[in-house]
Amino acid sequence: MTKIRRIYAIPYMFWLVLFVIAPVLMIVYQSFFDMNGQFSLINYQTYFASGKYLTMTLNSVWYAFLITLITLLISYPTAYFLTKLKHKDLWLLLIILPTWVNLLLKAYAFIGIFGINGSVNSFLTFTGIGPQQILFTDFSFLVVATYIELPFMIMPIYNALEEMNPSLISASRDLGANNFETFRRVIFPLSLNGVKSGVQAVFIPSLSLFMLTRLIGGNRVITLGTAIEQHFLVTQNWGMGSTIGVVLIIAMVVVMLLTGEKKKGGRK
Repeated sequence: MTKIRRIYAIPYMFWLVLFVIAPVLMIVYQSFFDMNGQFSLINYQTYFASGKYLTMTLNSVWYAFLITLITLLISYPTAYFLTKLKHKDLWLLLIILPTWVNLLLKAYAFIGIFGINGSVNSFLTFTGIGPQQILFTDFSFLVVATYIELPFMIMPIYNALEEMNPSLISASRDLGANNFETFRRVIFPLSLNGVKSGVQAVFIPSLSLFMLTRLIGGNRVITLGTAIEQHFLVTQNWGMGSTIGVVLIIAMVVVMLLTGEKKKGGRK
């Protein structure tokens, strides 16, 4: 049986090496070369000595934090409410459906919604407020990014809440705890693994957003993903782009370590 499992694992290992490990090693390797193809540490020196790149890194972390926080504040009550509904599968399908639509199509849809002649400004004009510059602002960027990331936060939280043993909640109430105390001491702690998984699924991709920063943020929001795109496609400085990619990978690993499930040691 073990031999059969190893045979079945061969395609997965091949895919892992070819499309995950090899590209990461290529990025790390390329980061040690300057624009002239000479081996050098100049890219790392430039990155850590430049206030521009450090500010860009802080911006990426800040916007990723805001997107994750807003998404969590919306997703947790939504997931909790979903567990109380009768037709859960239908509502889950409606939440998952937007993920089937191409990201570029969703971005262009929001351009039409937030544009000067879009539906939001049409409503503002109707109410007498008048058209406002909504597109190409931090607000529009956060709204669109939050909308896109919502399903990836809702699903793990919903799964954690759905798998919770109802007898634990009943026991809490039998012992005299009110709804708030039950939520604070029982429900939320037991759903933390779902929250952590959701944070990983939202925070990590949000660090490297570049399409939305261009189409929705109008390049006002500059992130590490935007810088990588510029260096690879515009300035052709692949070494610097790879260096930023290495920093981004390290940041993602750190986030995964901080939000990962802690395994308890000890002998059985």
